[in-house]
Amino acid sequence: MKWMIVGAALCISSFAVNAEEPKKKQPPTFEVPYRLTDTKHVLVRAKINNKGPFNFIIDTGAPAMIMTEEIAKKVGAKTDKGWADFDSVVLEGGLKLDKPRGLAIDMFQLKGMNSMGLAGCELHGVIGYNILSRYRIVYDFNEDKLLWTPVDIELPEPKRITGKEKDSGQSSLEMMGTMMKFLAAFSGIKPNYAVNQRGFVGAELGITKEGVIVKQILANSPAAKSGLQVGDLIVSKGKIEAATIEKLLDSFSKLGSDSIVALTVLRGGKETKLEMTLGKGI
Repeated sequence: MKWMIVGAALCISSFAVNAEEPKKKQPPTFEVPYRLTDTKHVLVRAKINNKGPFNFIIDTGAPAMIMTEEIAKKVGAKTDKGWADFDSVVLEGGLKLDKPRGLAIDMFQLKGMNSMGLAGCELHGVIGYNILSRYRIVYDFNEDKLLWTPVDIELPEPKRITGKEKDSGQSSLEMMGTMMKFLAAFSGIKPNYAVNQRGFVGAELGITKEGVIVKQILANSPAAKSGLQVGDLIVSKGKIEAATIEKLLDSFSKLGSDSIVALTVLRGGKETKLEMTLGKGI
């Protein structure tokens, strides 16, 4: 009987200790804006070494973060045999990547797509597996943001495949990109991305039966400076199409950064006219 009492006491004591253990702190989740290119690739924007933003495709098939040699030079990346190290990489939405290692090479896929303007914008690189695997990423194509939550994982350093490896086929693929570039020039095809960067507003939007409504406004953003308020219902007028969130964002995208936009909103049942200068985001 004494043993039973002692055992019960130990169980109670153990339970009390476990109950007092602090809960593991959950990592923060970042909302990263994205859009689909004309080729239906998922595109996000990033600042590298405080320069940019630059357009990156999310590609789990790529082993690492890859950018063009031109962009690597522009941001002052430290390169060694094609590998590049960066002091700072920040995705739009405030997600700071922890000094990711990448490659500074001219991918034949991007070279060909940029030559013909297939994506509808200039592509500067891809974000690959060595970064993507460090996050739990939630895709919802009914929303305009991806949810990125850090996960605890150890990964080996990515390896580069070059044209020197036997049967890699890399050399012939690189030639394909150069050929596409030549054919584009020969055929008179011009890239269609020579436009201003898409406009940045700085407001979280929602959809109601009445239309697109402002749910939240970022401090010091173009939306805040224009006088836009939470609860404003955006009206379709002029160059602004606000039947859906997608159409409204497309309107801002076509206008581009630094454009002055005449906005009409319904506030308290009355129309209010605002003027907004679109920013560059990030």
